[in-house]
Amino acid sequence: MKLGIGIGWRPEIAAEVEALTGVDWVEVVAENLCADHLPDSLVRLRERGVTVVPHGVSLGLGGADRPDAERLAGLAARAELLGTPLVTEHIAFVRAGGPLTASPRLEAGHLLPVPRTWDALEVLCENVAIAQDALPVPLALENIAAMVSWPDEELTEGQFLAELVERTGVRLLIDVANLHTNHVNLGQDPAKALDELPVEAIAYVHVAGGVEKNGVWHDTHAHPVTAPVLDVLVELRSRVDPPGVLLERDDAFPPGAELAAELETIRGTLRAAGGPSGTERRNTGPRRGTPAPARPGARDRTAVAQTALLSALVAGTPAPEGFDHRRLHVQSRALAAKRADVVAKVAPELPEILGDGYRAAFLDYARTRPMSDGYRRDALDFVERILVHGGLPDPVAQRRLTHWWEDRSGPRPPSRTTRIVRAARAALAGK
Repeated sequence: MKLGIGIGWRPEIAAEVEALTGVDWVEVVAENLCADHLPDSLVRLRERGVTVVPHGVSLGLGGADRPDAERLAGLAARAELLGTPLVTEHIAFVRAGGPLTASPRLEAGHLLPVPRTWDALEVLCENVAIAQDALPVPLALENIAAMVSWPDEELTEGQFLAELVERTGVRLLIDVANLHTNHVNLGQDPAKALDELPVEAIAYVHVAGGVEKNGVWHDTHAHPVTAPVLDVLVELRSRVDPPGVLLERDDAFPPGAELAAELETIRGTLRAAGGPSGTERRNTGPRRGTPAPARPGARDRTAVAQTALLSALVAGTPAPEGFDHRRLHVQSRALAAKRADVVAKVAPELPEILGDGYRAAFLDYARTRPMSDGYRRDALDFVERILVHGGLPDPVAQRRLTHWWEDRSGPRPPSRTTRIVRAARAALAGK
């Protein structure tokens, strides 16, 4: 299945993407689409024959829990709506805790690395098989970027991916920017990973930008693609002719002319790289594997390990043994900053009401309040905390914040927080 050259479709650059020439396909974040209708821009692109691939971010197939049936059904519905040839997700975990560990459910709000152990591999393979059975089209999985590495890993990234493909027949979405990120942050050699992974299983490739700060590479998707990332693309092209290559951009969107220039740079890089040496493995296409169920205890052990790591990152618990404490601190700060940024997008009224104090107030809240149920709930919990702990000194801002919370909290029995909010509103009304 040849996809060609593509770009990530985002609402902020919908018009620019439509105006680009030479774009064969686009990728859209699955969770940002309604399951029963498409944005007009995507309708027009599909009418022009542009393939649209949904890219999921919330399944958490690398987590200890089996995939959520409702999330799988939603991804399947979007695949049907788009008439797509495949869907994609990530080799990552995004939540932990819950029944397997008898602890509160924690949400990362981010893609976190799976330990490359046999236990985690077996859990992942079983989860992938469940997902494949629920989806109407083939599935491809993406390697992720990481700031931290697990201690006592038993497989390299390439070996882990090769075993995954061998056991499940899943396709791969190889992100060359993530390979570069892991080279800078974790010392992992991109060429070695490419040598070890089954390049014949590649469905397509991601290319994205990032930035290095204090020796840590941040995979921002908000900066231009750098030369080292393009060098990894050249390494990959020397081994296989990828069916598709896609430019990702998720923030700080440039003008359409800059997007077009980046796409042309990618095209030029692929042309200049030439082709494989002739000894590469032939692309045999997707194959359905039949992985054995995970061994008894594998899910429990994986759950305990992942919960300990996520709790250290978002709840301030002690770092698990063997992890780099400095890197955990960097990752923890990055997760809190991302929460602040995303909440500001899903609830733009909050930075407006709180002004320059929004970010500091949110980061203070995030230090002690892990996310447990998505960003919209996170925004409500953040406002509840402000209202319960004294509110705002400006009575106008306090009134606006109270109204905002009441409009969105929904019908439910009046909790202590609700009673406090109503009392605060009544007091303000009496002034």
